[in-house]
Amino acid sequence: MLVLGLETSCDETGVALYDSERGLLADALFSQIDLHRAYGGVVPELASRDHVKRMLPLIRQVLADAGCVPTEIDAIAYTAGPGLVGALLVGASCAQALAFAWGIPALGVHHMEGHLLAPMLESQPPEFPFVALLVSGGHTQLVRVDGIGRYELLGESLDDAAGEAFDKTAKMMGLNYPGGPEIARLAAQGVEGRFVFPRPMCDRPGLDFSFSGLKTFALNTWQQCIVAGDDSEQARCDISLAFQQAVVETLTIKCKRALKQAGLKRLVIAGGVSANKALRMSLEKMLGDMKGGVYYARPQFCTDNGAMIAYAGCQRLMAGQQESLAISVQARWPMEQLSPL
Repeated sequence: MLVLGLETSCDETGVALYDSERGLLADALFSQIDLHRAYGGVVPELASRDHVKRMLPLIRQVLADAGCVPTEIDAIAYTAGPGLVGALLVGASCAQALAFAWGIPALGVHHMEGHLLAPMLESQPPEFPFVALLVSGGHTQLVRVDGIGRYELLGESLDDAAGEAFDKTAKMMGLNYPGGPEIARLAAQGVEGRFVFPRPMCDRPGLDFSFSGLKTFALNTWQQCIVAGDDSEQARCDISLAFQQAVVETLTIKCKRALKQAGLKRLVIAGGVSANKALRMSLEKMLGDMKGGVYYARPQFCTDNGAMIAYAGCQRLMAGQQESLAISVQARWPMEQLSPL
């Protein structure tokens, strides 16, 4: 089955072609980072308008790169949620219109299921069951995965997601958007031990997260530096290192707890923050000590992309899942509501 995947949940327009027998044939992505950087964050209306502008040219590009024509495509998968409603509607409308014109089915895909399954695109995909850490700008969740659609939520953030905390902390110190890569870049130059940040909710049982207080701690530390006359680049580096270490260690502690609770030794990390090198190193060490394994997608498939949507949609379409031509998206969509395959 040859599936065209469309991703427009937020600020990246992704298109890909996935074949159930040959694998990923082509993918293209346009990031709106430069568009939103001037505002310090995503502006929903601008995001939607840019998706409209980019979608058809990217589809043409992917078809050309794969050497395919529309008549060869068997189905279209698109992100139906969660995400920004206006942005989601661009992808949904385009998918349903093309599906109607080409006489093929279209299927809405859950954005986080796409992230969760992105490591399946790699040469050595994980086997079910496993524990997944979904960590991005909008989500921080621990999920037990027994198969596609067979998900059990183990824990989640009670306030800011980890990626959101990265972005907000960076903004407090006057760094560019998106903040995650900026924090990671400065952390590499930080002085170890100058600042020590708390590890939120690690001193109590449970698998939930809370990063709002950590963000406030970073703000107070930065303000203290300013009062002391030290608002230097080095101060930013030292705070970035302390903040990143706190987030990474918190995520690692909770992942270890989740694995022990589930009785498993396979961990998948997915979402934009999963590209963070310090997080990968920490989790790899932890799983190495446990004689287990950690799996993740290549960096370009950690952020939003069409390949993960095409893959996830292909699995559900091959299992016989279908939907009507109605255009429907969901800004909020608990993953536990998905039907198992």
